[in-house]
Amino acid sequence: MIGIVGGVGPLAALDIATKVIEETRVEKEQDHLPILLYSQPQLISDRAAYLLGKGDENPAYAIASNILELEKEGATVVAMPCHAAHAPRIFEVVQEELDKAGSRIRLLHLVEETAHFIKQEGDLIQVGVLASTVTKNTGLYRNSLAKHDLQAVEADEQLQEKIEAAIADPTYGIKAVSAPVSNRARQEIINAVTELKKAGAQSIILGGTEFNLALHEKESDGLPLFDPNRILARALIREVAAHKLRDLTR
Repeated sequence: MIGIVGGVGPLAALDIATKVIEETRVEKEQDHLPILLYSQPQLISDRAAYLLGKGDENPAYAIASNILELEKEGATVVAMPCHAAHAPRIFEVVQEELDKAGSRIRLLHLVEETAHFIKQEGDLIQVGVLASTVTKNTGLYRNSLAKHDLQAVEADEQLQEKIEAAIADPTYGIKAVSAPVSNRARQEIINAVTELKKAGAQSIILGGTEFNLALHEKESDGLPLFDPNRILARALIREVAAHKLRDLTR
């Protein structure tokens, strides 16, 4: 059974669940896969704050506890739709806690699954990465892409400031205004894609849960957009019922 850690953030977990449904091959509704979504946002401390040294509590312990609850209810594979939570200082501790508890659940890695997926696409070597500042600074995508002989094209300091504002500005940022996303935030993200293209990007990773809310298209400025949430949803299906995975469409 599929398990999803919610609350990191809450809409991202719903997005993953929706995409599991969309990517499952079915003839009738009873053919859909069972999904457990466990959302306890009040228990999980801010991942970015911890990574930036602004919080002492490692959210890994609460995340691991949530995963164990999912396992008790029957989940065999689990995913968490939060990029910052995959930084080694958090993800490795989550895995250690699961191992200590004797867990047999399989925890998928959002960033590694994305890098592997893009590698399979073939000749898209220069990969633009749209990410929050904290995710960018951890080198998560840069390092994972490099393992697959792919090169990350990242925003320079000036562009990164605009991307971060599109995420976090209290008046128009996606975290504050998400239903729907403000026109200004969406346009800033579209502009960022164009700038990364100018820097050599052949495709773009939407490397933050917020960007999925702003860009629903499959491409922008002629570049294919890779949605890690959809890639992770497909990986969850692959782990529990590979025969039900829909054919890939771009």
